[in-house]
Amino acid sequence: MEEKKDINSLIGFTLMGGVMLLWLWMQPPLEETVVSDNENPTNEMTDNEPKSPPAFVDKPVIDYDSSSNKNANDIFNESQVNNSEVITHENDLIFLEVSSKGGFISTLYLKNFTNHLEQPIYLINNEDEQSVFNLNFKQNNNSQNVNSKNLIFESSKVENDGNTVIVMKHTVSDDQDQYLEYRYTIKPNDYMIDFSINSNGLRGIVNTQDNYELTWDYKSLRNSKSISYENRYSRLTYEYETDKIDKLGQTGDDEETISELNWFSYRQHFFSAILLSSKPLNKVKLSQINMAIEDIDTIYTKRYKSNIPLQYVDEEFDEKFQLYFGPTDSEILAVYDKNLESSIPFGWGIFGFINKSIFIPLFSFLSSYLPHGIAIIFMTILVRLVLSPVLYKSYLSQAKMKILKPEIAEISLKYKDNPMKKQQETMALYNKAGANPMSGCLPALIQIPVFYALFMFFPTAFDLRQKSFLWADDLSSYDNVLDLPFYIPLYGDHVSLFPVLASIAIFFYMKMTTGQQISSQQPAQDGMPDMAKMMKYMIYFSPILMLIFFNNYASGLSLYYFISNLITIAIMLVIKHYILDEDKIHAQIQVNKAKPQKKPNRFQKKMKELMEEAEKQKKSQKKK
Repeated sequence: MEEKKDINSLIGFTLMGGVMLLWLWMQPPLEETVVSDNENPTNEMTDNEPKSPPAFVDKPVIDYDSSSNKNANDIFNESQVNNSEVITHENDLIFLEVSSKGGFISTLYLKNFTNHLEQPIYLINNEDEQSVFNLNFKQNNNSQNVNSKNLIFESSKVENDGNTVIVMKHTVSDDQDQYLEYRYTIKPNDYMIDFSINSNGLRGIVNTQDNYELTWDYKSLRNSKSISYENRYSRLTYEYETDKIDKLGQTGDDEETISELNWFSYRQHFFSAILLSSKPLNKVKLSQINMAIEDIDTIYTKRYKSNIPLQYVDEEFDEKFQLYFGPTDSEILAVYDKNLESSIPFGWGIFGFINKSIFIPLFSFLSSYLPHGIAIIFMTILVRLVLSPVLYKSYLSQAKMKILKPEIAEISLKYKDNPMKKQQETMALYNKAGANPMSGCLPALIQIPVFYALFMFFPTAFDLRQKSFLWADDLSSYDNVLDLPFYIPLYGDHVSLFPVLASIAIFFYMKMTTGQQISSQQPAQDGMPDMAKMMKYMIYFSPILMLIFFNNYASGLSLYYFISNLITIAIMLVIKHYILDEDKIHAQIQVNKAKPQKKPNRFQKKMKELMEEAEKQKKSQKKK
């Protein structure tokens, strides 16, 4: 494995060196601009000191009916000692344990997935109370609060129509007919668990004048190499009213109180714990606390908490929920027909539409026949080919502006003391020549939705998780080829190779496109910014941003940008040397200028009128 990784790394560095040699052959050496950034954001750690992720432990299957240690003289016997036993079950997808203390799931891991340390994906591992589920209510005789997390439940497990039902029951009478009960229905080959809370014979025992409250306090466990990257895509998402989706803040602490709540998701990037209600929930307080510190190796990303006020039904507990513990995979979530796939951040508006209707189906099709890295390359080629007409229009516009530059310079010199006249003559020249200075910007605007949609697609593509390509062992995480002995703020403690290659490719692309734009720019006027100088800075600034901020991003995204810019450079070279002929373009402009001038459209007329009116006002002010 080490030899293969070395060979793949050699391929990457050879590719990088080849690109550099190509650049040295095409262009003279340029002065290097160094950009430094001393910004060092810090987050406040809200829990324990770092410790190792939970290790996989084979747990014995226990199936029993245990008796509680309840004192018959007490109504609800809370135990502060963790002397609980567990009942276990597993299907094809999940393994879980339900504890007799508290009656809730104390351990749950996914059987078909592992984390970056090749350990099972634990969604619940109740070391340090990682997941605490609690009913809080009052007794009728003394109005004392009762917390179900401290109650000892009796357990049983039965088979029902091919499903397994785990019953956790806390009785408050010797004849067993007064009890609080949790019931879990686990189906074969399913991540969804039916969960109900009910009671019998508690009228007069619990204080039903006040509502009771269900709380779920949950700390999401780290599962990826980059905790900062995983934390960025770990977020509490919820659906309310009919199908409205909203989220708590992405990075900092946040909380909201929501009514008509249908479900909420404790998302931890590629895996989620979701609670769904059979009826809308009101006045639910949802909160989220950031627990990750960028340069510290912690085991938690975010801490989520939900406080759900509930009402008694005929003076009894009666609630029906569903619990989902599984992958944040759009194909799996869509099967449940609960709009759960909307918890995945595909992007809002048109960006989400492009991802859902184009890129997700396209990548799913390509990756079903090709390795995932090759599928990314093929998809990138298709995207660039589709957008190549837009690139052609942009390059053509820049070529026309470059050809007209001498004539525009003459107009500027001739009417240097009359800015209004200069503007009018410049617009007339553009109109005659069939050139439009804005036509170079419009193609770039058209491409923005596509680029942003892809920027949102790669970090959320579950199919990329733990898929290798060349030296990258996981396309959903960074592809480190060198570990640094120190931490650099914003950059990290390693060097990822795909962002380096992408930065070099972006530099070449910016040099070509910005160079063309600079050649078509007019000299800066007094009081106006020097656009040509600003563009020169962008040639260096954009690659540096790419190098810094993408060092911890998914290597699949950096691979896309690298291939995309290489293809764009190739298309531009083809357009420049084999499609566009500047001599022919110049001749065509002269033909257009010789033709009778077209009548200005309504917009051009209006602009002319406004300019003339502004000129009149300016002259009148000078006379005064």
